[in-house]
Amino acid sequence: MREQTGHGPRSSRRRGTRRIIVPAAAVAVGVMAVGALMSPAEKAGASASASVSAAGPDSVQRGLDSLVRADGMPAALASVTGRDGRTRTYTAGVGDLATKAKVPRDGQVRIGSNTKTFTAVVVLQLVAEKKIRLDAPVDTYLPDLVRGNGNDGRRITVRHLLQQTSGLPNYTKYEDLKPRYYEPRELVGFALKHPSEFVPGKGWAYSNTNYVLAGMIIEKVTRHPLAEEIDRRVIKRIGLRHTYFPAPHDATIREPHPKGYLKESAGAPLRDITELDPSWTWAAGQMISTNSDLNRFFSELLRGRLLPRAQLAQMRTTVPAEYFGPGARYGLGLVSKPLSCGGLSWGHGGSYPGYETRGGVTDEGRRAADVAVTVQPKDKAAVEHLEKVVDTALCR
Repeated sequence: MREQTGHGPRSSRRRGTRRIIVPAAAVAVGVMAVGALMSPAEKAGASASASVSAAGPDSVQRGLDSLVRADGMPAALASVTGRDGRTRTYTAGVGDLATKAKVPRDGQVRIGSNTKTFTAVVVLQLVAEKKIRLDAPVDTYLPDLVRGNGNDGRRITVRHLLQQTSGLPNYTKYEDLKPRYYEPRELVGFALKHPSEFVPGKGWAYSNTNYVLAGMIIEKVTRHPLAEEIDRRVIKRIGLRHTYFPAPHDATIREPHPKGYLKESAGAPLRDITELDPSWTWAAGQMISTNSDLNRFFSELLRGRLLPRAQLAQMRTTVPAEYFGPGARYGLGLVSKPLSCGGLSWGHGGSYPGYETRGGVTDEGRRAADVAVTVQPKDKAAVEHLEKVVDTALCR
C-alpha cells in the first residue's frame, strides 16, 4: 500500500510518500471515501444517514453529502466554529461499512501531518525559552547523526527542518514500511540511504524526515518523551480533550470514531485499516484528534495563545509551496492558502491510511473549519472537492 505524508501519510504517489505494506489481516485507519468503492445500496444508506446539528442542510452539509455521494467516501465529518465562538458539527455517510453504524459526531480520526504543527509549536516554545536556536545546525543537538549521501547535519539548521528547506530525502517516498513499531532513529536511517535533494536553504521539498529529526531534538533538549512535551505544552494548555499522541505500540483509537478504509488497487474492495501502528510517522504524523479540537488548536495558535509574538511571527514567515495548491506557502509547520473570498486561511492538513483531513482558520483565528473523510481520495478532483468544503465554510 503506497502511503503519502504530504499533508500527512497518504495513499497516492501525488504527495510524495512511499508505502506501508498492510497484510490482508491488518485493520487500519480512517474513514475516507472513494465513490467507485461503494455499492448503490451503500451510497443510499450513506446519504440517508447524513445529519447536521442545526436544522436543515446548509452549504457545508451539502458539501459533505456530495463527498459521500459523488466522491464515494464512506464517511465525512466536519466542524465549523464561527466568529461568535459557536461550533457546528456535521456528518455524512456511515461510520462502519459492515454494520452501517452512524458516523460518530465529532469522532476521533488520525490527523496525519497536522501533527507537524504540534511538533513545530513545541520547538518554537523551546526557542522562546532559549533552549533551541532556530539557526543552529542540527549537529548542535544531534551530533554526527545526519551524515551520508550529501546529507550533512552541520549544514542543515533547525529552521530548515521546520520549513521543509533542508533537502533531506523523505523516507516514506523510498521505503516499503511494514506494519510494525519503528524507532525514530531507524526512520532517519532510511532517509540517509538516499541522496540529498538540494543544498540546504536553496529549495523546498516536503519531507517527513525533517519532522522526525525535530521531534528527536525536542527529546534531546528536554530529556522527556515527545508525547509528554506535546501533552503538557499544547494539549493540556489549551484544553484539547480529545487529542493525544498514541503510546508506543498502540494501534487503537480510544474514543468513538469512524472506521478508516483502504483501496489498494482499481477494482479492489475497501479494506478496514483502522488499527495500524502509527510509529512510522512519529513526530510527522502520529496524533489522533477530532475536527473541533483541531479548530481550537489552530485558532488558539493564531491568536497567540501558544507562542510569544516573535515566535508566532517566525512561524508565519512563509516560502512558496505550490505542493499544497495554487498560491500556498509554507511557514514553520504552518501552511497558508488564499481563500476564494479574499484573505488567507492557515492550517496544515493531514493524510494517513484511511483518513484525510483538511482545515484552516482565518487570519485572525476567529473562524475555523475542519473536514475529515475516511478513504484517501486518489483523484485530484476529490481532493479539490474536500478542500472546497473548507473554503466554503470559512467564506460563507
